[in-house]
Amino acid sequence: MNLYLGLVHHPIRNKRQEIVTTSVTNLDIHDISRSCKTFGVEKFFLITPLKAQHKLVGRILGHWEKDQSLAYNPDRQKALAVAQVVNNIEESKEFIRDKTGKEPLVVVTGANFKKYSGQVKDLHSVLEIDNPPVLLLFGTGYGLADSVLEDAGFSLEPINGPGDYNHLSVRSAVAIYLDRLRK
Repeated sequence: MNLYLGLVHHPIRNKRQEIVTTSVTNLDIHDISRSCKTFGVEKFFLITPLKAQHKLVGRILGHWEKDQSLAYNPDRQKALAVAQVVNNIEESKEFIRDKTGKEPLVVVTGANFKKYSGQVKDLHSVLEIDNPPVLLLFGTGYGLADSVLEDAGFSLEPINGPGDYNHLSVRSAVAIYLDRLRK
């Protein structure tokens, strides 16, 4: 599977269901990059239209390219090389089309969707037909905006534990889904 991952910071819902832009966090950049590198993700897109957030991501990624930081932790730079900041989801899709020559299948995840296409095994069945590249999108805040869900080609069922509590960090959800997708 030719897999790409996007962490969407806009358009996102807040707790009042308003469309907002959330902040990029240092932890998300580092931890999700490491999971992406571990599980063979081609590119990890940090999706935000805010130029200040682009600068922040550039500083964080650039820090680990400097000689002193690279010498201190070369594995960190290797993992962070998979990360790239883009303005919107369409830019991510354009990157994938340019690289692969194919339209990506947009797959979304979330714990609070009204309907789901299926589980990971169902997604694998869909991919066997055309084997498109996959852009797996995760939301921040209180989840992806309805416009993103409507444009998706597949929505994965949520990750559920044994009880009724379901509020994983996005970093945990990414790691779990990547593990499941690669089996």
